[in-house]
Amino acid sequence: MEVPVSHGVSGARPMVGINWGSSNFRAWRIGAEGKILDRVSMPRGVASLDRDGMRACIDELVSRWGPLGDCWISGMIGSNIGWADAGYCEAPSSVADLAAHSLATMIRDTRVRIIPGLACTGPHGGPDVMRGEEVELYGYLANSGAVAGDQFIVLPGTHSKWVHCRDGRIVDFFTSMGGEVFDRLTTQGLLSSVTDGSGTADAAFDEGCERARLSGLNLGSLLFGVRAQAVRAGLGKADAASLLRGLLIGGEVADALRLYPTLADTRVTLIGNPGLSAMFARALAALEIASEIVESEPCCIAGYGALSRAAFAAKARAA
Repeated sequence: MEVPVSHGVSGARPMVGINWGSSNFRAWRIGAEGKILDRVSMPRGVASLDRDGMRACIDELVSRWGPLGDCWISGMIGSNIGWADAGYCEAPSSVADLAAHSLATMIRDTRVRIIPGLACTGPHGGPDVMRGEEVELYGYLANSGAVAGDQFIVLPGTHSKWVHCRDGRIVDFFTSMGGEVFDRLTTQGLLSSVTDGSGTADAAFDEGCERARLSGLNLGSLLFGVRAQAVRAGLGKADAASLLRGLLIGGEVADALRLYPTLADTRVTLIGNPGLSAMFARALAALEIASEIVESEPCCIAGYGALSRAAFAAKARAA
């Protein structure tokens, strides 16, 4: 399904951007000013492909678009299960740093740049990593212009990223597996028989957020409480799913405020799935923290454009 573009990349040269993850392949042919000329989406992630299969995907793009020209690829294609391991760029970092760490290589007869992931020492003091999300993040920062001081960006999802930015650079981040915990518990775990659906931003969700924030119990105890409430207090399946979402998202917000106290005084940016982002926005609003929900695809397009411009500028300086 095509997603409307709400804003683009000013001044981007014609290029190709590819998000190649474990499960899916998404490619955009991008014209001047960030205009999307065409897009391709296939369920052909790197986890299911050998090297011939990866070559075939690029061959299909060349057959459709002709020579790809300036081509940037993000995602698991740059991991140890992809075409080549591009490693990680260490944060704090700018988009220029990320571009400088990109890996130039050939796939069949097509020259591409594989974008590295990002690594950091997180606010919790331990290591953290991302691969693929960095393009959206730098795209948002490019589109939003120069902003002085701290910014916080959240990418809700299976493994949500909470990202601290300052002066247009990514400082550090932490990851929460709340989305995966929800999926596993409701499809094959203990709570699968007492939940139904993906949860909604409603009163049961609010109860879960508040309980995660105020109860003082660890998440393991709180999660079993969903089953107990269904069995002993008649909690319906849809409400149980919403309560579970609230516990997980409320717990993430509480963690973020402990790790990033200044987040409470900023406007948080949420990039990604609108429904899930709305739940995060509601959890933040309960604490009087403002937020905005931003469409993902324009950020991806802007990110590829920002990387291309940074690489072009570095090459011009070196000439």
